[in-house]
Amino acid sequence: MTRALYWFTRDLRLHDNPGLIQAASADLLLCVFVVDPRWFRPGPFQCRALGQHRWRFLWQSLMALDEALQSKGNRLHIAWGTPEQSIPALCRGYEIDELHGARLPGSYERRHWAEICEAVPQVKARQHENLTLFEQADLPFGLDQLPATFSAFRRQVEKARIEPKPPQPAPDALPPAPGLAQDARDQCPPVVDPAKGGGNAGFMGGETAAMAHWQRYLWDDQHIVHYKDTRNALDDWPSSAKLSPWLANGCLSARQVAADIQRFESGVKKNDSTYWLYFELLWREYFQWMAFAHNRALFQRDGVQRVRRNATFYGHRFQAWCQGNTEYPLVNAAMNQLRETGYISNRARQIVASCFVNELELDWRYGAAWFEQQLIDYDVASNYGNWQYLAGVGADPRGLRRFDLDKQTRQFDPDRAYIRKWRGDSEQAVGLHTVDAADWPIGLD
Repeated sequence: MTRALYWFTRDLRLHDNPGLIQAASADLLLCVFVVDPRWFRPGPFQCRALGQHRWRFLWQSLMALDEALQSKGNRLHIAWGTPEQSIPALCRGYEIDELHGARLPGSYERRHWAEICEAVPQVKARQHENLTLFEQADLPFGLDQLPATFSAFRRQVEKARIEPKPPQPAPDALPPAPGLAQDARDQCPPVVDPAKGGGNAGFMGGETAAMAHWQRYLWDDQHIVHYKDTRNALDDWPSSAKLSPWLANGCLSARQVAADIQRFESGVKKNDSTYWLYFELLWREYFQWMAFAHNRALFQRDGVQRVRRNATFYGHRFQAWCQGNTEYPLVNAAMNQLRETGYISNRARQIVASCFVNELELDWRYGAAWFEQQLIDYDVASNYGNWQYLAGVGADPRGLRRFDLDKQTRQFDPDRAYIRKWRGDSEQAVGLHTVDAADWPIGLD
């Protein structure tokens, strides 16, 4: 009798999950998600890996996954602890023969997988390409030859006519779980109710919610035909696809989205906007492979380009940016929205990141860490890839990018409706050179 363990990470779905499908060929299947206590502790850049908005969306996604698994004859086991300790312990405790999981681009995640495999060498372990459009073997270049820019990546991929593999349907049934061990749900931190100050950006975690949203956007309302024209709106729900939270948590497969776009183009309409949404999927794809290719350089100050940048840190400037108390109303509005809801538009992200790097002259890694804590659609590759891009140390041939904040306001918030809604005109604005007694130098007389 074969016993398999499937470790869910960033693939919280049943549809188009090749790893789960392969694991389901075992006689008994233990489905596991590990909640790591380190996610809730401050890191080296004064931020937690998982803030309340991300945690709420993730918990919703886990509960939806558990319900889906139960409908197929299985259930979700939630473990509390580090994966490098929890997964080997479960493998030994349940006498697991096979371990399956998604291949992840983050350097910590790759190290954890290696440590797990070393701890249980008797278990046959396999990772699956569950996050990306393409498999590494299908790329027209090796990772050591990954193009330095997105444009070069896109041209090579499109020239080679690489197509994502067709998405696989959810399994009709799953093997039962071995045993009925108590899981660790009661040990997990509480989830803040949006109605009690937890914020609500209009998103609900889980595969069912993801598919329902995508159905409305693509087929019912057909907003995709205007995507290229509306995608830069600051605060308008149908202006963009809003798929990123579900893609980041794996509630929705990127291959499924690509296949649906192609089906829409064949049966309804094909234009620049329908292509542009696929174009955005390619951007996401590029950042995933960039993370695989560059490993720890994705998190280093000088980036994948090894471009020397200052590592300045002014605590009052960082806090003013996080709390929406800078001298820049548009930036404040976006930061208030992010802090209160866990989401801001792509245009707003570029604006606040440009301010962080250029006007505030701060080390970009602190901004990336705040986004990691706050964004419900945090994706390690896209987040750090985008921050490096804007800071001029990543995949951008133009170098440092600077947005004219007055021009951005005139163009995207001409009547200041967004600034008013999210209280961007701060009465407690902190200047660049604010000091207090603690900042005075120690006299040597």
